[in-house]
Amino acid sequence: MCAVTERSHPTFLRDRYNEASRRLRVAGSVHYPRHSVISLKKVAKSFGDAAAVEDLDLEIAAQETTVLIGPSGCGKSTLLRMMLGLLPPTSGQVCFQGEPVTPLTSASLRQRLGYVIQGGGLFPHLTAEGNVTLLARHLGRDADWIQARVVELANTARLDEALLQRYPLEMSGGQQQRVALMRALMLDPDVLLLDEPLGALDPIVRAELQEDLRHAFRSLGKTVVLVTHDLMEARYFADSIVLMQAGRMLQIGTYEDLVERPAAPFVTRFVSAQRPAFASGASA
Repeated sequence: MCAVTERSHPTFLRDRYNEASRRLRVAGSVHYPRHSVISLKKVAKSFGDAAAVEDLDLEIAAQETTVLIGPSGCGKSTLLRMMLGLLPPTSGQVCFQGEPVTPLTSASLRQRLGYVIQGGGLFPHLTAEGNVTLLARHLGRDADWIQARVVELANTARLDEALLQRYPLEMSGGQQQRVALMRALMLDPDVLLLDEPLGALDPIVRAELQEDLRHAFRSLGKTVVLVTHDLMEARYFADSIVLMQAGRMLQIGTYEDLVERPAAPFVTRFVSAQRPAFASGASA
């Protein structure tokens, strides 16, 4: 069973616990000395004979940004969908705030999780505002609350309110992703899950949206899990980076941990393959 630790540690001990946490962040021996929101215990997922995720233990810390990274097909998006309850694990258990995620609980739990996918996934027959407010209206939320929330979120996502009456095909890719973020935040979820939300954008728009997303994450104090294949993007956003290969978790840590204390030869290969992106002086 998954358990939630309610006790929080005094502020003056935080740095000490964070340092202890870093020392323990290696595959197969994962422990975070602070409250976790999502727990995965011995989780595996197979599609027929193909294993997408194998025997994985992971704790997602509250009010931090955890980035899942690795080559295509390593299982990071599958892992995110299991957290959301869209895919059941073949074995093991996923818990959200101590409650097992099962077919019976996943629908209600998803109202407490915001989800953003690459390209936004907006409904083309609805305006931007219609996309943002769809679930709130379906749940019967007060109309005045909905309108006030839309205005608040437009400010958070840095989207011009005049664009809310446009349809997705009348908006740029970056604008669509801002609308998708607003939709994910509409019900004020505990956790945001983002599956390569910036992958389809051109470099300039992507850089602008990275800055705005990081500002939103920090100002809202949300727990965030973000999937990317881009190490520079992971470094920019992450409190913790989870590096995966072939369905297995190889290492958890900061960018510096991956560079200076690699847990496996593949970690060094992966970092070295992307290091030219940092040669131009990019920094967090």
